[in-house]
Order: sequence, then structure tokens, then C-alpha cells
Amino acid sequence: MAQPVDRRVFLRATALAAAAPLVASTVVGRAGAAPVVAAAGSALPPPAAWRVRPFALDQVALGNSVFAAKRDLMLDYARGYDVDRLLQVFRANAGLSTRGAVAPGGWEGLDGEANGNLRGHYTGHFLTMLSQAYAGSGDEVYADKIRYAVGALVEVREALRHEPVLRSVPGKFGTAVDNPRGSHQIFDLPPTVLAGSPAITISVWVKPEHDTMWARIFDFGNDVSRYMFLTVRSHLNRPRFAITPNGPGVEQVIDAAEPLPVGRWSHLAVTIEGTTGSLYVDGKRVGENRNMTHNPATLGALRNHWLGNSQFPADPAFAGAFDQVDIWSRALGADEIAALQHTPARGDLASYSFDETSGSTVADASGRGQHATFRRTWGRPSHPGFLAAYPETQFITLESATTSNYFVVWAPYYTAHKILRGLLDAYLNTGDERALDLADGLCDWMHSRLSKLPESTLQRMWGIFSSGEFGGIVEAICDLHAITGKAEHLALARLFDLDRLIDSCAAGADILEGLHANQHIPILTGMVRLHDETGEQRYLTAARKFWDMVVPTRMYSIGGTSTGEFWRAPGSIVGTFSETTAETCCAYNMLKLSRVLFFHEQDPKYMDYYERALYNQVLGSKQDRADAEKPLVTYFIGLLPGHVRDYTPKAGTTCCEGTGMESATKYQDSVYFAKADGSALYVNLYSASMLKWADKGVTVTQTTNYPVEQGSTISVRGSGRFDLHLRVPGWAGSDFRVEVNGERVPRAAVPGSYFTLSRTWRSGDTVRVSIPFRLRMERALDDPATQTLFYGPVNLVARDARRTFLEFGLFRNAGLSGDLLPSLTPVAGKPLHHVLDGVEFAPFFEGTEDPTHVYFHRREPRIVFGGRDAGVANPSRGDGTTFLDEVWAAAPFRGKGHLIQHVKATADAWVSAGLLTADDARKVVSTSQDATYAA
Repeated sequence: MAQPVDRRVFLRATALAAAAPLVASTVVGRAGAAPVVAAAGSALPPPAAWRVRPFALDQVALGNSVFAAKRDLMLDYARGYDVDRLLQVFRANAGLSTRGAVAPGGWEGLDGEANGNLRGHYTGHFLTMLSQAYAGSGDEVYADKIRYAVGALVEVREALRHEPVLRSVPGKFGTAVDNPRGSHQIFDLPPTVLAGSPAITISVWVKPEHDTMWARIFDFGNDVSRYMFLTVRSHLNRPRFAITPNGPGVEQVIDAAEPLPVGRWSHLAVTIEGTTGSLYVDGKRVGENRNMTHNPATLGALRNHWLGNSQFPADPAFAGAFDQVDIWSRALGADEIAALQHTPARGDLASYSFDETSGSTVADASGRGQHATFRRTWGRPSHPGFLAAYPETQFITLESATTSNYFVVWAPYYTAHKILRGLLDAYLNTGDERALDLADGLCDWMHSRLSKLPESTLQRMWGIFSSGEFGGIVEAICDLHAITGKAEHLALARLFDLDRLIDSCAAGADILEGLHANQHIPILTGMVRLHDETGEQRYLTAARKFWDMVVPTRMYSIGGTSTGEFWRAPGSIVGTFSETTAETCCAYNMLKLSRVLFFHEQDPKYMDYYERALYNQVLGSKQDRADAEKPLVTYFIGLLPGHVRDYTPKAGTTCCEGTGMESATKYQDSVYFAKADGSALYVNLYSASMLKWADKGVTVTQTTNYPVEQGSTISVRGSGRFDLHLRVPGWAGSDFRVEVNGERVPRAAVPGSYFTLSRTWRSGDTVRVSIPFRLRMERALDDPATQTLFYGPVNLVARDARRTFLEFGLFRNAGLSGDLLPSLTPVAGKPLHHVLDGVEFAPFFEGTEDPTHVYFHRREPRIVFGGRDAGVANPSRGDGTTFLDEVWAAAPFRGKGHLIQHVKATADAWVSAGLLTADDARKVVSTSQDATYAA
């Protein structure tokens, strides 16, 4: 839907990516609500509690960097992908034409894992990605795709609000009616259609669309104990007729000999008379039972008379077309059945020719008035705002569920969140009012369902693994509430409180062990937003304390968390290594939580974590190659030795591919924040970028090749007074240096803080930040000998196909600064690549399919200084700390003399402790004196 230029510009100017507002503007609230202030991306004004605020994606442009390269790969995928493929499951659910589109597959499709019970989630992610792509690039191709998708979803919701409408297709004789796969549409015949006749012939033409087992051509019965059906495919993979008055155990059956072809018209007929039943396919008898004791009359009066539906709820609805269904009160002869192949004949009990091209009624031509009704198996939605790619039954079933079974219910409110978030982002970045109306209706529908449930039911639902997962829905609902001002929306957000988690975290009680990680991380982000809307402190307190329960005690070196999607005990790192460690969604959601907590409290630990997870796991989760069909993003990062990253897990449409698409189109969202009163600018990340700070009339540009370059040059265009807060990474050394216009600022920087420059800035001012990298190791919390390497912010990983832990020593050439880099050899022409003992180390962020070792075993068997072997074994204490560990823990050293003094003092202490002989101590000290050290 085209918008006036000024409206579009206005909305885009206020758009913020990934649920993060800054610039406030007035948007009229929906449903008569008073005008409220809104900011795009999160649809809310910056909450008063936020001390700093982010910038919109279109205010921060990425420069040439590894970020821009990976973003461009995702933008190309977004530009070329056919949105009709994503809409296929929505249109099918509404009974609309799917326009020949093929769903993406994997989780996103009717054939997806667990019956495709998560379908629709990927479309929501895709809308968010498109919205961020449009905000960041201004390219109308993304906006056009958004508007097209939104328009299609409007049609879907409208279709769901009403009874399904017959959709005619070419038939065997004239027209037929299509029953699309995924539509859950059936034909409901009157209860008098069989007229109690003991003899019967049922003749039908069908064109199956799919080879699903147990889909019914017809099923007449009461329940799963009394029925008569004909299925396209039984467990034998061929048609079966069955009749029973008392359950499957006494079924009398007739089986066909061959499977029924898919995509081709076939004629089937069933006859029963006396003790003989026959099954015909394409005019030929293919099965017979001469011992029949059951017939329609012996079943008695039946409630349900369906074409395309089963008495067994778990069976699929028939997918395909029906033509010329006739029912006779006698058994037609073989010659009569054969004649039906060429000439239709009207049944005396019922006859349906399917000549209708509209409406929901199929006329009976038998003269008995047995007109059929076309309807959905699940009826109409409980509220007109309902929008999903599957029936409302998943939501209904969840309300009585007590255990997890994703084949029955797989996180319907999680899927609702993705759709809601995508619609909000679509509205805020294109100004399409239809997207807002869809989001508004979706929340109205959720409120109408959930507000009727007892508190105990809600707590039980949200506590069920997977089925009760609802993602970041609270955050999205709060964002919508900021636009609509509707009390029901704020009330709805509160209905998702998982009190056991919130109250435990607020009290500082760690109950995370055994919990599904990605089910719970976004709950806390939502709680922060709910605090912003309500002022209730327990929400914010819970989020803060929760963060500390994950970082660092459940965090891997790359910034990720969880193993097999679950948390284990705090401090268990090596003990949780597997091929399914560090689910990528968890890193995505921990970044969001860190970010929003920083808005409240400018503790540098949040941005230190942000840098770690963004520059390592999130960047490394995107493969470094183009693909038109898949986003190429990891699900898990295995931390066992020799792991090879899988960039197309489960056909490439999992939750992690969804969040991966979002991450790759908002890399710039946290580079800069502004203080709420505009008096300061935070530079959180060193990344080639340009900020247009409109409120100040200032443009700030970072020129850098970080993290290849060890620093950044920041230039200012425009003038104004504000503080510039430069993050000093926690890993930085004392040689972090800042120069303004070529002159060094004579002030020491404190690692894990912000270095502040207070001045009136003028055009042309330049700030040079130098952050010398050191190679350092990090020990696993539960096994100090299992370690990983960092060079500045970059996690270096060994590339080696061996499936056992590699062993390395690192102190052999350590520099006086404590830098371990001299022990490694740089690889010419490959920045950040080094070789140690013949094994190449490379940045984790490189998206390759090389087998990698993120962790290795540290082994320093002998005491060596500056490459000189003292001829002494490297002893260790009971806790595993070695002599060399204790020596180098005191680095940096002011000079060689300082190091030698420390070696002597340490040797004396180890001699006193009986861990080193006096003779060996002399050898060690002498070797340290003779050695040559790098700075």
C-alpha cells in the first residue's frame, strides 16, 4: 500500500531495528486511543527509565568490514527469495490458492518436522529481516516485498474469519472442487445420507495431492469405535476400506493391491451387499471380502458423514480434488462400475457433481436434498483477529496439555510472537497501516483467549517445555501497547508471567539447571520491557540477576550458552561439551537482553559480553558464501574437537536461521548509544560505520578495519558539546591509548570501563583509539587445563580434523607483557591467522566448513623461558596450577629484571612448599636470566 511521501519518510525516520527506539514521534493510537508517542522498531517512546537510547538502523551505516560482507550475503538472499513460498502455509490454512508455491521445507512447511507444527514462524523472521534491510539500505525492493506479504496476510485473515469457499478446478467431468493440503477443509454430509440402507455403493473420483497415510476419502461414523471409511493410503501404502461397530480390533477390511497415484484422477467404488464387499479402482475389482457381517445398517445411526475427514483426530485431512461422488442403496454390478469410468450416473441416496464455483454448499442431485456443506474441521476462529499458518486447535490443545509433545503442540505462542514481531517491524519501517491492524487484531485475539483462563492454567502452560514456549512475545506486546494505548494489550503482556522463573531470579535463586535455555532468555527481555511499561521493579531485578546466572558461569568462549538446548549446573563448561552446544538463538537473545539492560544501567560488562558474542558466535554462525535458497546460518556450534559447522540444519528454516537472518541485517544496532538527555555519545563497539546524530546535527564516522586493525579513527562533522564515552574492553591492557587531533590524552584507561572525552566538538575533530591486542588464553571454569585462545576480541580456533583434544604449550616465548603471541607464527597474507606446532589457528568468525577446535588441552611439560629449556619439569599444585602459570599470572612485567625477580620469588616459594628442588630452582632462575624476551 503506497503511502504519501511525507508519511513514509516520517515513519522511516523513527524506525529502530530489533525492538529499540530512540527518535520519538506522534502516531495516533488505534481503536480510539489517545495519540501516543511512538518510535519505530519497537513502537514505543524511549521509556523514562532508559538512561541511554539506541539509534535507528537508518542512522547508522556500516562501512567496509566483515560485518558488511556478511550482511550483503543476507541482503542478496532477502532480495531474491520468493515471498510466495513463505505465504504458502498461510494461504493453505485459509483455503486460498497457494499460487503453485512450494513452502521452504524443514520446519517451515506442511511436511516439516513434527507435522509442520511450527509453520509460520519463519515468515515472521523474514518480515523482520526485510524491515531491517529496508531501514538499513533504503532499497524499495525490500519494502515492496513487505507490502506484498502484508497484503497476502490480510487476505488470509479475512478468509479465516468466514466459512471456506468452494474453489473449482478442472474435474474428471466438468468442474471439481479442490481441497488444498493444509486447509483442513472437508465436506460435511447430512446424517440422513445413508438412509439406513444395508446395501451400499459409494462411488467417487479423487485426485490426491499428497501421499499422506490415513487421509480419508470418506468416513461415516460416531467416533473411533464405530465407523466406515475409505482411505487413500493405509499403513500398507494402498487404499483400504474398513467398517467396524466396535473399534479397530474388529474391523472388516478390503485392501487394494496397488498404491493410488498422486496428481492423477482415480475412480474408487465400494459395494456391500449381503456378506460380500468389494473395492474397485478405475473400474476394476481390486479387493473383495466375502465374510462381511457389518454394513451401514448394522452400524446404526451415525453422527458424522464426512468426505475428506477422519474420526481419528490425528489423521490428516484429505488433500486433493473431489468429483462426482454418488451413493446408491444397492451394490452396483461390475459392469455398472466399469461404465462409471466414462459416464456419470446419479446415486439414488446422494449425488454430488461439484459444479459449484462459489459459496460453501454442494448441491445433491439425487432429489433427496442431501446437500453437503464445505467447512473447516476446526470451524471458525474464536476471534476475528486470529492469524496463523495452522488451525487454532494448537492453541486450544495447549490449554489442557500437561506434558510436552511437539507432534501435537509445538510452541504456538512462539510462532505467534514471530508473526507479531514481523508485522510490527513491517508497519514501523514501511508505514503500512494494514500491518498494524493485523498486529492489533492478533493481540486482541490472544487476549480474548488467555484472559479467560485461570492463573493456574497459564502457569502450567508456560512451564511446559517447548509447547509452552512463547519467545519474546511480551516485548512485542509491550511495543504494540505503546502504539495502541489499549489497556487489554498491557493486560495481555502480564498474562505471560512465568512466576516461578521471575520470582526465583528476582530473589537471586538459580533454578536454571535443566531449563530450556532459549525458552527462558527472551522471557527476561520481555520482563525488562514490562518493567518499562508498569514500573514493577521485580521484573527488572529478575532480568539483572538472571543475566549474572548465565554470564560467565554458563557461557562458552564464543559467547554462546546451552547444551542440547538446555542449561546445566553453573560453572559446568567442559562437562557440557557436545555436538549440540551453544544454540545460536541463545546468543541472539542474550545480546538483546544485554542491550536492554545496558539502557538501564551502563555497566560495561554488558557491552563486553555483547562484543564477545557478536564478534564470535553471531558472526561465525553465518557462512561466508552466497545461497539463493537458504540463509546459511548454524543451529548449534559443537564444541567437541573437530566439529564442522552445519549451516543448513533441518533444511535451513529453524529458529536459528530465523534469528540469524535478523542478526545479519542489524549488526550496527549497538555500535552507538546516546544518553537520554543528548549530553553524551557511547561508542560501544569499534566497527567501520557512520552515525548521523540528527538531534545534534553531528555525523560521527569510524574508519577502521577492526578487528584486523587494533584500533579505530573517529571523526566528527558538525559541532556541539557532548561527552564521548569510548569503551575500554575488559580484555584491553594498560596500553589502551586515546589521541584527540593528534595529541595523546594523558590519562590512564581502565579496562572494563568507558574512557570519557568532554569537549565542544567541531567539524574535523579526530579521535584515534589504539587498542593493542595480546594473545591470551581463557581457562574453562570446571577444567583449567582446557583452554581457548583470544587475540583481542577474536576467539582463535584451531583448524584440525582430529576428534580428540589437541595439546599445546604457550609460555615458551611469552613476552614481558604476558602476550603469548610470540609462541605462534603469523600466516603471511592471512590476517589473524597463526600457526602453532603445525596447526593453523583462525578467527572463529570466519564462516567456513573447516573442522575446528574452540578449546584445547594446555600442556607445558617443561619450564621454558624465551625459547630456552631449563631442563626442569614444570611442576603443579594440587589445584592444577603449574609453576609457569603462577609466574606469568603476574604479567605484564616492567622489564626483564622485574620478571627475573618474580621468577626467583616464585621459585623460592615452590622450594619451600616442597614442589621444586633447590637445584632445579637455580636452573630455572638462570634460564630466565639468559633468555631474550619480546616486549
